[in-house]
Amino acid sequence: MLGAIIGDIAGSIYEVSPIKTKEFPFFSSSCRFTDDSVCTVAVADILLHDLPPAETMQTWCRRHPYRGYGGNFGMWIYDDPPEPYASYGNGSAMRVSPAAFLNREDLGAALSASDTVTEITHNHIEGMKGARATTHAIYLAFRGERPEDIRQVIASEYGYDLTQTVDEIRPTYLFDITCQGSVSQAITCALESESFEDAVRNAISLGGDSDTLAAIAGPIAEALHGIPDELIERAESIYLIDAPDILDVIQEMYQSR
Repeated sequence: MLGAIIGDIAGSIYEVSPIKTKEFPFFSSSCRFTDDSVCTVAVADILLHDLPPAETMQTWCRRHPYRGYGGNFGMWIYDDPPEPYASYGNGSAMRVSPAAFLNREDLGAALSASDTVTEITHNHIEGMKGARATTHAIYLAFRGERPEDIRQVIASEYGYDLTQTVDEIRPTYLFDITCQGSVSQAITCALESESFEDAVRNAISLGGDSDTLAAIAGPIAEALHGIPDELIERAESIYLIDAPDILDVIQEMYQSR
């Protein structure tokens, strides 16, 4: 889960100013946590405490306004009652990592948890698929599967094209907020990485929806490589210091292992 949050923070300043290079300051004074982090923490809270998914998501997002919520989702936050709206946006994939984190011994349970927290908004087949594919990739990484084997499973199970390398994707890649146009690319960024930081740099360097690409790649890379303590300390002490509710859920998540 921290992989998603740190990826979100690092990519936050490049969403509106995309870059096509891996050479950039990993954190800067302008970075911040966005909707990707808030929704990820909401998912963790839902799954840790068996809370009502839609209402809990709304509560977290209302508590942290102005974090870059998308148009339809931004309206959904205040719907009463909240109803799914058949989204196939990549928001389903960027927030789902706790489903894999909390169910590392049971793929069926991980995918069921993914469905539970996704169908409240992203109940389009592509939205559900993007969340499941991300969950599955994280699960396999936690199980110690090799990147090439994870690539094969995800391509076979979900029909994503994972044949291109990061260097092949980057030159022509455009901003895309759909699962169809970002999940496979983000997964590739993680599977091709040499470290957690390298995966996040891969994702941001595509020049697309940078914070969300990094929030999808980040937890896969976390499971593959781990996260350096220095990055965790900086994220928590600088960018999350004024969000004690988020820090509390993070602490509970990692104590639950």
